[in-house]
Parts: sequence; C-alpha cells; structure tokens
Amino acid sequence: METTTTQQFDFYFDFGSLASYLAHTQLPRITAETGAQPVMYPMLLGGVFQATGNASPMAVPAKGRYVFIDMKRFADEYGVPLVMNHHFPIITTTLMRGATALQMQSAEAFQRYMDCIYRGIWVEGLNLNEPAVVGDVLGRAGFDPASVLAMANEQATKDKLKEVTLRAVERGVFGAPTFFIGNDMYWGQDRIEQVIKALKSK
Repeated sequence: METTTTQQFDFYFDFGSLASYLAHTQLPRITAETGAQPVMYPMLLGGVFQATGNASPMAVPAKGRYVFIDMKRFADEYGVPLVMNHHFPIITTTLMRGATALQMQSAEAFQRYMDCIYRGIWVEGLNLNEPAVVGDVLGRAGFDPASVLAMANEQATKDKLKEVTLRAVERGVFGAPTFFIGNDMYWGQDRIEQVIKALKSK
C-alpha cells in the first residue's frame, strides 16, 4: 500500500520579533499554496543574539525607526493589523516558556496562545512586561493564567526551550523568524515568497 508523507518546514520564532509576527500571519498562506505544514520552534531570541553576536535592529535608533516603517508596509501588503508597541522591548522569556509548555500539551491550545500573545503585543500594543496584563490577555483567550504560569516555570519546560534555542544556533539561526526546508535556511519574513517557491519545487 502506497503512503504519502506530508511536506513540512521548520519555523523558529520569538514573540518579541515583529518580523516573526508578520511571518506568523502568513503561515496559513504558505500551507494553502504548498500543502506543507509548519513545525513550530519557540526559541529565545535574546539567547540566539548572545550566542551569535547579533543584536536587535532597535539597538541602532535610526534603523529601529525605519524597521517599523518597513514592517508596516509589509503588514499593509498582507492585509494584517500592526501597531507600534511603545512598551518595546518586551522581555519574552516567560512568554516563550508558556509557548513551549502549551506546545507540549495541546496543538489547539498552543495555536490559541500564539495568536493571543502576538495580538497583545503587535495589534493591541499592550505592555506584556506586566504580569497582570499578560494575565488579562490569557484570560480573554480562555486560559487560566495561573495554570499557564505554573507550566511555564516547570524545569522540563525551561530545559526544552533552552534545548531548542541551542539547537537553533547549531543549525545556523541568528535571528527571527527563520525557516528551514530540510537543511536550507531562509531568514526573515521577507523570504516568504522564496519559501513558497522552494516548497513548490520539492
């Protein structure tokens, strides 16, 4: 009996990355156009920066101002909402641990969590450095904030996130978002068309 294997691509992300948010909004389009499914890898972008010597574009004021203008153009092209978060940078360690914990529990909960955190930061412009604000965002999305925090603080969760981040660096990741199709790496949400083309050629 002949079996078919669903094509996949890897997607490394951090909620604090505006480009990751934009790429996240386009994952359904990639799947719709290619049939390939994303394999999601929550990672700590700060840890990647530290390991690779990279830095946020916001570290250069002129570049930081331009990056938002550039990303807003992409958001408009994609037809998705985007606001400048004036509380940036958002320290995402606990948020990414939450993503890791929920990914290990339920695909549906993981997707819902990603959607609400991205929306909170990049659509509502909220200060997700504040635990009470995070709790409100999670509660509105149907989560028990205390339960999510407890799972995020489990040692197994912390170890898994650290493992994924280290593996990302080993694979050559230096920023977010990063796609992999097999061993071929594509960095940045502006590489989506290249990703689609590569997946279609497989």
